[in-house]
This record gives sequence, structure tokens and C-alpha cells, in this order.
Amino acid sequence: MTTALDPPPPSHPVLRLRLAPRADLPRPIDGAWWPRSYDLLVELPRLLAGLPREWGHVTSVTVNGAAWPATAGRILVSNQVVRLRRNPAESAPPTVVLLAPGQGRWDLLVVPPDTGEQAARALMATAAGTPEGGRP
Repeated sequence: MTTALDPPPPSHPVLRLRLAPRADLPRPIDGAWWPRSYDLLVELPRLLAGLPREWGHVTSVTVNGAAWPATAGRILVSNQVVRLRRNPAESAPPTVVLLAPGQGRWDLLVVPPDTGEQAARALMATAAGTPEGGRP
């Protein structure tokens, strides 16, 4: 007798994000994000879904235009429209800027997807201002 098994649920990759501890003083960088690819339409919804709830609904995202391929000007994430902007300047920092009306702005260092794990962990720890031993 053979028993049919349901397929395992799809696994979602762990979000590789390190945020700086909350502080009263503004910081130039609020943490680091290490996406798995340069496909913004795949990676951005994962990032937004993993942000702290107190950040509110992010309605605008600006990325380094040199690092990310051109993409649509808007994306639907969790039934909410998010405007995508690309900073075309050659000297644009390797960041993603998140804006949530009435909540604030957060700048995250973007660690290139092809960065080795040890180097990525060090970059993320430095950007978050936390010890390197923590997991992204």
C-alpha cells in the first residue's frame, strides 16, 4: 500500500537584514540589507515584509540606479502601491532609501548579492553598529 504525501510547504529564504539599535540621534545608515539577487521585483517585497511594524507602510523606495536594473515605477506589495525610484547619479551610495509618510525615512546599506558570506556579515555588522557575531 502506498500513501500519498502532501508536498512540503515552499520554503522562503531568510531575510538577510541587520538594523541598527534604536537611538535618539539620527544615523547616516540605519542598517544593512543583503539581497539574494538584483531582481528588485522579487527582493523588495521580501524586504518590506520583514521590516519592523512600527516603521509603518513604506510608500516610496529609492535605489542606486547603477546597481539595480531598470524596473517599473511602481510595484504592488501586500495590496499597497510602492513607488520605485532610481538614483541615476554615478556617485549614488549603495543604499536603499525607504520612506513611510508620517513615520520616517530609513537608509539601508545594500550588500551586493554576490558578496561572500564572511565579507557580507562584516559589512552588515558595521552598518548596523553591532558586533559581527550576530546573524543577518
